Amino acid sequence: MWEIAVLRKVLPMPVSASRSLSLPAVLPGLALCAAVTLSAYFVEQLQMMVFGSHWIESLVLAILIGIAVRSSVCLPQTFIPGIQFAAKTLLEIAVVLLGASLSTAAIRQAGLPLVGGIAVLVALSLVGSFVIGRLFGLSASLATLVACGNSICGNSAIAAAAPVIGAKPDDVAASIAFTAVLGIGAVLTLPLLHLLFGLSAVQYGVFAGVTAYAVPQVLAATASAGAVSTQVGTLVKLIRVMMLGPVILVLGAVHGRRPGGSPVNLRHVLPWFILGFAAMATLRSLDAIPAPLLPGMAAVSAAFTVTAMAALGLSVDVRSVAHTGGRVLAAAALSLLALGALGLCLIGLLNIV
Repeated sequence: MWEIAVLRKVLPMPVSASRSLSLPAVLPGLALCAAVTLSAYFVEQLQMMVFGSHWIESLVLAILIGIAVRSSVCLPQTFIPGIQFAAKTLLEIAVVLLGASLSTAAIRQAGLPLVGGIAVLVALSLVGSFVIGRLFGLSASLATLVACGNSICGNSAIAAAAPVIGAKPDDVAASIAFTAVLGIGAVLTLPLLHLLFGLSAVQYGVFAGVTAYAVPQVLAATASAGAVSTQVGTLVKLIRVMMLGPVILVLGAVHGRRPGGSPVNLRHVLPWFILGFAAMATLRSLDAIPAPLLPGMAAVSAAFTVTAMAALGLSVDVRSVAHTGGRVLAAAALSLLALGALGLCLIGLLNIV
């Protein structure tokens, strides 16, 4: 498991601790992760009180606070099982619950040309971003995470792809931290590009939907352009999010292969949480999930994701992140520019007015 390998490197862990899943064993580390999570939510709310909006989301704050704690103190080995549990199990549960927020009904209404165009755009962006990352000297794992974050849905895609490709927590933290910086920059820059390019409300909605990393960023970027832009941008963004399942399955097939041509490990190709994600999305599309449960499921998914990111921060060597930071930021920035160019091409090819 990717978390165990890196945690052993950062904090030596006895075998007994790594295998223990009892409540007493995971409580110390889980409590620490929860404390970091609460601190992240507090700082996010503090931003809202002072500035009227949060510039840095709780998910990113959890990583940063976790890294700060890890870099400031020597964590006892008793914290490791709980950190491992939060980084893996809670994250997988969060991905499953995320599927309940998706529905194929809106995608059917969008029409096949737009859906197909976005699918092609995501595929081109994934390949292009990966190549750019490798050209900047990033490892294959880190380049893959940056590509997934840029091309699909930012932090959520990175978090979902990380366990499938066996990414190190250092790579996860670096990719999330620097794509978050670019995400904030995109929110501030997109409205200016709306005016610069003279895009219509629908065109700008599509452009923002294919460029911004997260749904809240799409909402923030399109707010000044009116309700039509916001609605179109949200729909396009959700179609991008729907590409997460197929992409993760492909990554699982590629990274699940063993050296020497051994058979693909089905557990790696179809991780249980990806199957759960697909099942939840299907149930949502069939209206089989009671509506009153949906807000609670979304809240739990978000909270578990932030807690998992806190665990990742608590297992990261900040020196490793700092070493790759400049290259990650440059690769992610160039990939984002390429994604924006693809978005404009999509608008032209589909003759969106």
